[in-house]
Amino acid sequence: MKNFTYYNPVKLVFGKGTIAQLPTLIPQNARILMTYGQGSIKRNGVYEQVIRALRGYSIEEFSGIEPNPRYETLMKAVEVCRTTNIDFLLAVGGGSVLDGTKFIAAAVHYTTGDPWDFLSKGLKPRSALPLGCVLTLPATGSEMNIYAVISRDSTKEKYGFGSPLLYPQFSILDPETTFTLPPRQTANGIVDAFVHVMEQYMTYPIGALTQDHLAEAIILSLIEDGPKALSEPTNYTVRANIMWSATMALNGLIGCGVPQDWTTHAIGHELTAFYGLDHGQTLAIVMPAVWKHQKRAKEEKLALFARRVWQYDGSNAADVAIQRTEEFFRSLGVNTRLHEYGCDDRYFDEIVQRFELRNERLGEHQSIGANEVKEILELCK
Repeated sequence: MKNFTYYNPVKLVFGKGTIAQLPTLIPQNARILMTYGQGSIKRNGVYEQVIRALRGYSIEEFSGIEPNPRYETLMKAVEVCRTTNIDFLLAVGGGSVLDGTKFIAAAVHYTTGDPWDFLSKGLKPRSALPLGCVLTLPATGSEMNIYAVISRDSTKEKYGFGSPLLYPQFSILDPETTFTLPPRQTANGIVDAFVHVMEQYMTYPIGALTQDHLAEAIILSLIEDGPKALSEPTNYTVRANIMWSATMALNGLIGCGVPQDWTTHAIGHELTAFYGLDHGQTLAIVMPAVWKHQKRAKEEKLALFARRVWQYDGSNAADVAIQRTEEFFRSLGVNTRLHEYGCDDRYFDEIVQRFELRNERLGEHQSIGANEVKEILELCK
């Protein structure tokens, strides 16, 4: 196991009825900007719960944050913060709303350049507005980590950034807020959490038994309750397990002291930027292709995964692990090939060129360059 330091200051408030605890978590004199998405929180009752809990607070609202939150939209919220002297951000929604809110938090104080520099140039924010979260869609783990992923329409780019300044001060997770999620969002969230685990697990053995077993436990929970979340959408226990699994998948714990990959996310972001596919859809397409391409390098872990998770201990274990993972994604209604979404290879060369221009090396061994990205994309078709 590698050396590591683990720190996570986020206060998690989990369970039914917990939105009512907001007044105990936000200072009474705060000037709040409440951010949310396309309005589903007004249809499912979450908005009313938040407003009721924060009666007496000074609140501005900013709605319309998209899935794959867009820089162009978020900069409008930054301007609202600056002109109305906002000093606390409250994200109410899924991971995209929270990711966008993290960008807003970092961008408000950055007035000497373009806040896109945080994503395109790796610039680190020196300050950020404090923020909290009421989560309504388990998927990204953003409620308990420092990361955000933002898209920019004008350049067809999608990048991530992170800073310890962007830990939420608190995150409220009430599984009942997920009862009315559309099946597509539920399935995408399960795939996202699944792949987050795999980016930290599916590399090579390093003797980190606790991390491996924790990762496998999260995956087993997703496999067991994922289909139930689609067939029994108001089953509280199922929704609670999915919500907690998605948080545990990317709060840093299972990544302590282990090699990590993140090739699937890097390529998946480009597919979203160019083809407009859902994030979860791109992950379901790319991860099996990465595993096939890197099967020799990942063979020990694939065989371990086949044995411990899929209960298969025969020959060709790596192939069986890949096959059964694809079957699981498909059981959720998420396809695993580009052509199944009506997408061809028209953007492959541009995607490969981006990795080439950035001189970017991917994977746990840094062995995946532009040529290998092209080969992986071919396996995605």
